[in-house]
Amino acid sequence: MKYPLLSFYITYLCAVSLIAIFAAVSDKIKAKLGKWRISESALLTISAFGGAFAMFTAMLLIRHKTRHTRFMAGLPIMILFHLILSLGILRLSGII
Repeated sequence: MKYPLLSFYITYLCAVSLIAIFAAVSDKIKAKLGKWRISESALLTISAFGGAFAMFTAMLLIRHKTRHTRFMAGLPIMILFHLILSLGILRLSGII
């Protein structure tokens, strides 16, 4: 494996992104059914750990929490942070 750090990072981002999408869709379904929901802090924590882009995209597609400033402002800020982090990892891996 030529870039082990990059491989790990991509695998990690894929896993956390799938968890973020599942959480957003699950919360939307639970909201419609009037059942116990996933807390906003849990959704934001998943986003902070790398799932911000997937969470933001899923929420826009399913129209969930789009009126909440914490999500519509907070997630793009997290996405920007994750992009900067990704550039740093690419640099550490020697790709750029």
